[in-house]
Formats: sequence, C-alpha cells, structure tokens
Amino acid sequence: MIKLLALDLDGTLLNSQGKISPKNKQAIRDAEDAGVLVTFATGRRFRDARPVALEVGFNAPIVTHNGALVKNAETRETSHHALLETDIALRVTQLGRENDADALVSIDPIGDGSLIYERISKDNRPLREYIVWARKVHGPEGAKSVHNVGSLDDEIPGSDVVHISFSGPCGTMDGLEQILVNELGDSVNILATVYPRLDFTLIDVLPPTASKATGVHHLVEVHGFHSENVMVIGDNRNDFEMLEYAGTPVVMGNATEELLVREDYHKTSTNDEDGVAMAIEEFILAKQ
Repeated sequence: MIKLLALDLDGTLLNSQGKISPKNKQAIRDAEDAGVLVTFATGRRFRDARPVALEVGFNAPIVTHNGALVKNAETRETSHHALLETDIALRVTQLGRENDADALVSIDPIGDGSLIYERISKDNRPLREYIVWARKVHGPEGAKSVHNVGSLDDEIPGSDVVHISFSGPCGTMDGLEQILVNELGDSVNILATVYPRLDFTLIDVLPPTASKATGVHHLVEVHGFHSENVMVIGDNRNDFEMLEYAGTPVVMGNATEELLVREDYHKTSTNDEDGVAMAIEEFILAKQ
C-alpha cells in the first residue's frame, strides 16, 4: 500500500508555465484524504520551494536542495539537513573559478536560506535572471537573502553550506561535471538537471549523503514506513536515485529519454496534461 507520495516540481507537478493545474491540486487533496502523506522532492532551495508548498498545503515536510534539506513549509522547522565540509566547499568553488563557471552557494539550513555568490559572467544570462528573480519574488526578506560577496573563500568558512550549484549551456556544463566528478570523487554527490531543448544544464554539488532518495528516506523512517510504501514521480536525471528507491516509480511523459526507456518505471502523461493527477488516480485512488 502506498503511504507516501513524493513529487518532483519542475517538469512534473508544475506545467510549462510554472503553475499547478486544478486537476493536480485536487488529486493531491484526494490522496491526502485517502490517508497518504504527500510532499515534493525538488532541487529548488527551500525559500524558492516554500510558496508552492503553501499554495497546495502538503501534509508532510518538503524535501528541498535535492534532498540536503527537509523542512516544514508552514512552521519552517528543519527536520533533516546535510552539509558540505568546508574544505570540500572551498575546493568546489576553486574548480569553478578555474573553469570559468559561476558558483552559487546555498547556506543557512536552519533559517529560510541564503545565497552567496562571487561573480556572474557576462554571458551567464540564466544565472543573472535567476538572481534578479530571487531578489524580487520573496519581497524585502528575499532581497536580503541574496548576497554578492567579495570572496567566497572568506565567506564559506563559518557558514553552513547546503549545496553549491553551477549552470550554463549543456556542452559547457557536461565538461564541468566530468571535471568535478574526477577531482572530487565520492566526497560529494553531483546531480545534473538537463534541459536539451533549452540548451541548459544545472549542476548541484551536494554533501555525499544527500539526494532526493535520502530526503524521502528520512520521511519514511520518521513515519515507520518502508520503501515499498513509497511512490515517486519525476522527469529528470536528479530524480533517478529516488525513482530507484521507491516501490512505485513513475516518470512523466516529458521525462528525459534515459528515464523513459526504463521498463521498470511506470509511465504517465506530461506535465502539461495532468500527468501527476493521472498517476495518483491509477496507483493510489483506484487501489485505496
């Protein structure tokens, strides 16, 4: 029996306009009414994910930062977090500089979270737009949470670093990912979210124990469930570990090809066709 449902956000629960359809909202409420704990597991930082959680009203803490932080959206209580070691975080940002990649460092897991960065390259338009958005979307407090610092080497020591991200064109980021993997090994967990049609890749460098799977597993342990009681829905490479963990793994119709070809994963419709609602109806409501 499914007791916990974990949903990816972008490309899964959210449609192409970044919205949640009425059908998906109703399906989530119906699943909760059937006794299922429903949450999402996202690469977004907590501050960016929280408004979505408050809009829907999930009945479980949310898994953010690709599993490095599990936190209650309403109370802001931190349930679980993992941190990058200081020397590793400094090495990550050094590798970024050496390869002309802009590091965005997420800190403060106990609070609402802050971002610090050293530079934004002139040609890194997506990151520049994200910084502007992050400063505006959350009001005055959000603006205060994004800091351009003189040196990450000075700021990282003494800070609780949850994860470090890089973004850019697919080809460039693919090269950087290989460098990070070769240089850092198992001292970190590196997750890439790839959007070939947009020629955009986001690389998240996480503590070695952090993934969406470990974040979901934390909720499983708290409630005394088992992995076979878990259903997850995702669409991209950073969902792979939690899809492998779940008893009922479901991938979206718009998922990356490497997920769609897996015969052991269930398939649903796209994020613009209420794929989440369809999967909830098939695997939860019809059976419970």
